Amino acid sequence: MSDAAVRERLNELLEVIRALPCPKNRKSADEGVYEGQFARSSETLEAIVDGLRVQLKYLVFDLEATRRENRYLRKMLENRPPRGVENNEDDFSSF
Repeated sequence: MSDAAVRERLNELLEVIRALPCPKNRKSADEGVYEGQFARSSETLEAIVDGLRVQLKYLVFDLEATRRENRYLRKMLENRPPRGVENNEDDFSSF
């Protein structure tokens, strides 16, 4: 999911939350005890999303490196001579 798509989804979520009915003890949706905490939590949410994005990039990089290494090791195994054939000399040399 791209950065723009994540931001769009977060904005949609924010609109849904704002559209929820107000509790009876508050006069409006803009007035609330947790308004400052919501601003901090949205900043924290952005930081978490950024951290997840970096972790995901590292995981993709590691996955690609592992695949390259596996292909290299498989080629080494395919090119390896079969066991017992590596010594082409006759076994009579030991006599």
